[in-house]
Amino acid sequence: METFKDLLAANVEFVSHFKAHELGGEALKGLAIVTCMDSRIDPLRIVGMEAGDAKILRNAGARVTDDVLRTLILATHLLNVNRVLVMPHTDCRMASATEEEMHALIKEKSGIDTRGVEIRTVKDQEAALVKDIQRIESYPLLKPGITVMGAIYDVKSGKLNPI
Repeated sequence: METFKDLLAANVEFVSHFKAHELGGEALKGLAIVTCMDSRIDPLRIVGMEAGDAKILRNAGARVTDDVLRTLILATHLLNVNRVLVMPHTDCRMASATEEEMHALIKEKSGIDTRGVEIRTVKDQEAALVKDIQRIESYPLLKPGITVMGAIYDVKSGKLNPI
């Protein structure tokens, strides 16, 4: 617990000013955003939304994985999602090395061999984004009629660049 003491203290402060939203679990603006776990990204603010407006799905590199598709099944059928924004970003660590190089870096830093795990690095972010959009658009278990857009977020300017 000692290593989380700062978080618990911050939560005490948060609770002292907290006002419960009258929000349910649905995405009020019908949007799901698939983005990276990078802490420079504030997905709701980037698109002018606030808590309750959209579902946020995050992973390393903003990749459309099996788990993202599983989550989108739930979001599109049960949580009012009818559009999906796939939003990787510039200066992404996942686009800085090959799969093999990333495994080697992890091994060098930690001594752990991670080659049994697919890291899903990307050499060409635009090509990977197009492939991920196509993966969503062709996935048969999502609610029919959803629309998908891809855009690369520029971490230096704040601009979304549609692909």
